[in-house]
Amino acid sequence: MPFEFEKQEIKDIILVKPKVFGDNRGFFLESYKKSDFFANGITVEFNQDNHSKSAAHVLRGLHYQVKPYGQAKLVRCTKGRIYDVAVDIRPDSKTFGKYVKVELSEENKYMLFIPDGFAHGFVVLSKEAEILYKASGEYNSQADRGVLWNDKDINIDWGIDFEPILSDKDMVQPKLSEINKKELI
Repeated sequence: MPFEFEKQEIKDIILVKPKVFGDNRGFFLESYKKSDFFANGITVEFNQDNHSKSAAHVLRGLHYQVKPYGQAKLVRCTKGRIYDVAVDIRPDSKTFGKYVKVELSEENKYMLFIPDGFAHGFVVLSKEAEILYKASGEYNSQADRGVLWNDKDINIDWGIDFEPILSDKDMVQPKLSEINKKELI
């Protein structure tokens, strides 16, 4: 199988480790194969691909879309290095408000599957980073929401020793406790 699927501490988040075939010419890997993903519990249909580039110390997130426009994501870093974070915002979940953090990089070539019902963000650890991600739903500006990146109740250990660079929008997101839980259902 060209992938290793590693379940994370929070149910339904899966770290995907592709098998890399490399030699002195470079490398080859399969970044997605529907039959393997479906056989390992990732059964969403991806409808949109996104590509972002960020400078050193940029922190993007924590973003999500409200129902019925929620998005599952398959995230990978193709240049540089990031910490990728997913926060459980499913109101009835036993892990509501908990998070998973993994390092994604051009070296390890790992991907993180984040189901619908999670807020997502990342911080750039290298000079710059490029992130590619598949989304199960299309972007809808009216459904776009966020959670404050440094919400003390979530207490994310971003693993950084610098002041992150944030968008104006990400600086003023609400805390998870300030969000109407009915909007998350």
